[in-house]
Amino acid sequence: MTSAPDDVTTTTDAPPPPVPLDEPAGGVPPVVESERGLDEVARAVTAGEGPVAIDAERASGYRYGQRAYLVQLRREGSGTFLIDPIAVPDLTPVADAIGAAEWILHAATQDLACLAEVGLRPRQLFDTELAARILGLPRVGLAAVVEHYLGLSLAKEHSAVDWSTRPLPDPWLRYAALDVEVLGELRNLMGVDLAAQGKDEWARQEFAALLTWAPAERVDPWRRTSGINTLRNRRSIGIVRELWYARDAVARDRDTSVGRVLPDAALVDIARAAPRTPAELPSGHRAIARYGRQWVEAVRRAQELTEADLPPRTLPSDGPPPPRSWADKDPVAAARLAATRAALTAFAEEHTIPVENVCSPDPLRRVVWSPPEQEDEAGFVAALEAHGVRPWQAGIVAPMLAAAFADHPDD
Repeated sequence: MTSAPDDVTTTTDAPPPPVPLDEPAGGVPPVVESERGLDEVARAVTAGEGPVAIDAERASGYRYGQRAYLVQLRREGSGTFLIDPIAVPDLTPVADAIGAAEWILHAATQDLACLAEVGLRPRQLFDTELAARILGLPRVGLAAVVEHYLGLSLAKEHSAVDWSTRPLPDPWLRYAALDVEVLGELRNLMGVDLAAQGKDEWARQEFAALLTWAPAERVDPWRRTSGINTLRNRRSIGIVRELWYARDAVARDRDTSVGRVLPDAALVDIARAAPRTPAELPSGHRAIARYGRQWVEAVRRAQELTEADLPPRTLPSDGPPPPRSWADKDPVAAARLAATRAALTAFAEEHTIPVENVCSPDPLRRVVWSPPEQEDEAGFVAALEAHGVRPWQAGIVAPMLAAAFADHPDD
């Protein structure tokens, strides 16, 4: 056997580098900014066939709220369309043209709310990001999924720009058009894989659940202020609450993101200082002085609250205690949870799916801590579904719970 010379390059099984996708097949379409243009889009979409790829661009980090500043559509036989929902805020004609056709989105929960605001609501959909999770892809961003299935490189350098800019630069529009360019092909390939892995029904139920999805309304959203946990008394926490709402009002009036008005750290600094006059405000951020009157007024309102009106340091929980305390509070429940988690992890690894996509931690903990009267598979299915677990998930997890309860009976 003759060995290869040292200067001979051996081949490897490494995949070829992805091919850049940097120009839409039909070029970059003009931005639709008139009712007449919108009617033309509606007619073109009606003439097309098959599902409709949809995306939206927001100005997160730049503007107040999460409204859409550009909507992209693509349909086979129709082409790609870029619509300015600020110039034409009612896209109902397009919604009527789409009718009951399937939507294709990537990470649908990011866009469904802002699309609903302009009159676009799906009747059926396919989420390529969620499909990627169910299929067990190691990376689920659009660029990664496009590379995995199509061998194409999709640039993402404009994903975090200020889409409220007018006019929108041509490179941004090219990026926006490319975001819907290959969603149809991607959906078809992923659909084949879902069926091959026996996960198509799982995906169908997940997609159906998205049709009624809405952003959760947070109780006391100001409690998410970063650094609030460093404040040790209810008065300071009450000041943060008033400052949070004052900042929100400034951001709303100026149509800018709250973070651009004042960062959380500065709110906490003001709460800690509890200034009575603008001169007593802490330094370190120009917006502290710029809106000094609003901050001092917020502090004054908090200082005038009675003890009874101050917010509690933490909100009472309606769920079970943290799992780390279960071993002391209820060792049997802790053993049941551990056994079920182990079975879930093994199932997820065997089927190449993130364990949280099989069952979220919260409903699992609730059912284990407060089990149904009927501790068999049927009882656990009903209990899980009562907490929003999909039927396909409950069908997998209920037998694990039944086994865990049988192996760890009450003393």
